[in-house]
Amino acid sequence: MRKLKSIIQYECITSFKYIWIFYAIQYAAVSLITLIIGISMGSFEEVGTNALEMNTVIYVGILGALGLKEDFKMLIQNGFTRKYIFIATFSMFCFISGSMALVDTAAGNIIHHFNNGYSSLYGGLYGYENIVMNWLWLFLVYVMVCSMLYIGILVINKAGKALSIYLGAAAGGIVLLIIALFRYVFSAGTVSNILGFFAKAMGFMTDGTINYLFPILTLLLVIAALGSGSYAVIRRTELR
Repeated sequence: MRKLKSIIQYECITSFKYIWIFYAIQYAAVSLITLIIGISMGSFEEVGTNALEMNTVIYVGILGALGLKEDFKMLIQNGFTRKYIFIATFSMFCFISGSMALVDTAAGNIIHHFNNGYSSLYGGLYGYENIVMNWLWLFLVYVMVCSMLYIGILVINKAGKALSIYLGAAAGGIVLLIIALFRYVFSAGTVSNILGFFAKAMGFMTDGTINYLFPILTLLLVIAALGSGSYAVIRRTELR
């Protein structure tokens, strides 16, 4: 347990120090753009951008992709098991996602409070009534994105470059097949039912109300599936 604690601390501390650089660059850029455009337009009322959380999604996606490449060889060579590496990496994803979700929730609600024209990612979908759900939803979305990129890199590393190209081509073919099915094969009623199912999974009910529990459960299921897949792959991952 001491080794597990040490690796979790290492992963979290190493990644945490870069968060503030990310936010400093993001808000400096937003402030500069707002200033430049506001001066050129002669007004700052209509200047701004929405859903700054999308920048965080990109950041945590990169973090997930680097979760294997940066530390796996070093940790394996220092005697850490693949199980410990997976637990530490997933703990780091949760720690960083929770921290950034907290900052983004606070920033999104504060900006919206002073500028009604600004819409955060969560607020644009579900409103601003529940800050706790706002944080929880963002946290799970960030963890899901990390997990998605992480399993992708694990599969690429395990399969090798040549097989990864074929897998990528197959994935692209499946996407095209699904699009074709929706457009040419499924009836309008079937498409409506499928879209309705996914809408309900994200909490949007047919009567116009929002069920805040459904998206949380959906994201948890997706994260559990991605995490299980990642662990199954990393158990058989070799040094390259």
